[in-house]
Amino acid sequence: MAYNHYILTCGGTGCESNKGAEIYQKLVAEADKQGVKAEVQIVKTGCFGFCEKGPIVKVLPEESFYVGVIPEDAQEIIAEHILKGREVKRLLYKEDEQKKIPDSVEDIQFYQKQVRVVLRNCGVINPENIDEYIAREGYSGLEKVLFEWTPEQIIEEMKASGLRGRGGAGFPTWLKWDLARKAQNDTKYVICNADEGDPGAYMDRSTIEGDPHSIIEGMITAGRAIGAHQGFVYIRAEYPLAIERLRIALKQAEEYGLLGKNILGSGFDFDIEIRLGAGAFVCGEETALIKSVEGNRGMPVPKPPFPANKGLWQKPTIINNVETLANIPVITAKGGAWLAKIGTEKSKGTKVFALTGKVKNSGLVEVPMGTTLREIIFEIGGGIKDGKKFKGVQTGGPSGGIITEKNLDTPIDYESLTAMGSMMGSGGMIVMDEDDCVVDVARFYMEFCVDESCGKCSPCRIGTTQILHLLEKIANGNGEESDLEKLNNIGTAMTKASLCMLGGSAANPTLSTIRNFRDEYLEHIHDRKCRSGKCKKLVSFSIDPVKCIGCGVCAKKCPTNCIVAEDASKYPDRKRPPYIIDQSACLKCGECMKACKFSSINKA
Repeated sequence: MAYNHYILTCGGTGCESNKGAEIYQKLVAEADKQGVKAEVQIVKTGCFGFCEKGPIVKVLPEESFYVGVIPEDAQEIIAEHILKGREVKRLLYKEDEQKKIPDSVEDIQFYQKQVRVVLRNCGVINPENIDEYIAREGYSGLEKVLFEWTPEQIIEEMKASGLRGRGGAGFPTWLKWDLARKAQNDTKYVICNADEGDPGAYMDRSTIEGDPHSIIEGMITAGRAIGAHQGFVYIRAEYPLAIERLRIALKQAEEYGLLGKNILGSGFDFDIEIRLGAGAFVCGEETALIKSVEGNRGMPVPKPPFPANKGLWQKPTIINNVETLANIPVITAKGGAWLAKIGTEKSKGTKVFALTGKVKNSGLVEVPMGTTLREIIFEIGGGIKDGKKFKGVQTGGPSGGIITEKNLDTPIDYESLTAMGSMMGSGGMIVMDEDDCVVDVARFYMEFCVDESCGKCSPCRIGTTQILHLLEKIANGNGEESDLEKLNNIGTAMTKASLCMLGGSAANPTLSTIRNFRDEYLEHIHDRKCRSGKCKKLVSFSIDPVKCIGCGVCAKKCPTNCIVAEDASKYPDRKRPPYIIDQSACLKCGECMKACKFSSINKA
């Protein structure tokens, strides 16, 4: 059936949590109420990527890009745009500086430098409709995989593509598959690692929510390449929407003969099951993940043997993360050489980043490998919020380091990020401004690693705890310069001796900040001062008695009642005495400073 208009509404978790489902329902109801139900198709898609401006509604064929939509806007969108053919100007996206409305979505600065391969269908199709995936070349590459190519030819295409693991390690995908293919065993397994645990990262979740069939097709291809007939998707239970859409997609694929016995009459069998994880960060490590799938406690084991030889239930197993698998259908449909044209010599294709933190345009960003951090943060991301100065950017989550302004023009690839003391990781990218304290940031990530360490190996179990104690000592104003050497020594030992990469990379935020912001650490140690005011023990608030008019607003806002009026007898010439702060009871929350309209409260 042909429609005059298509309305695409964002159905990703971010927009769903901001009344996205209600917006969709209101649009459907209004179309029916206003008599245009037969003229417009309203589709709930996955994430558009531009999360800062959600909820988003896009109307085709005009490509009207409506942002910050609320349920009450549905009536006007249908009445004005669909019935009268007039765009709702107040809802259209405008570039911040010029307040100019772009001619098309491609003209929006956020999208201009992006190349959407992994996210090709997100925000475009209904993820709960297999026909829409097929209409955009979905499962077309699977036909070659099942009927034209041998397993060796599949792996050769992977090799030609140059695709490397997007989970963080960057291991060549073709080589992992080839090792498993050559392993002598009648039973083999394919696992999709969807256990995305980095703070601020949501790339894999959004990919599954917006395009679950790409993961299914990628897993079937991997199974055919190595001779496996069973796959598992290991996904954290905190992703209910992704799980629901994946289950729907699996059912549809089975109904279409794309899963199960004798797929499309090819003689190849492959099934996929979902395994829910409990949110343990360490289960992102492949051997710990395998133990969890087996029903055991998720703890890593020494390698070798590697999973490609002895993995799940001691059988040859390949584990690829969501983003890696989402690339596979494009490679099989267009050929490995197509993907290899994108990126750099050693890092081919694109990379998806979750751009968050103190940046104007947060969201999902997919760029060619080799794009610089400056392009992502200041062009795609629009720069730093509120006119603040850029301080650093952390890539790779708790495992990554903080990169400073001097390295902003370095092309992003696996080798370059490692050389800067950081890593690609799964794709988290957190931007920091001048108000962030590097000691506080390092402490936050080490706290996370202490909580998430499985405790199996002593370098990680003891090392993370010792580093956290030293960072707390510095943040509390009790640090010594010799503590910096201790931090370096412990971090280096952990990197070399830990059983898995949780411990092997946990010290990266600490080591990189000591290297790049040593003066700030020394300021904490020698001057007992935190310039950002994030280390509460090093901050104090005081009231200027000259500026204070004695209104008492600050005292009313104080949660601990530590602000009281001075003795009135000391100020006989004043109608009301100034207030003072009892430092022993002060929480350093800053509520008093926010409440004062006379700038009489100082922070030191």
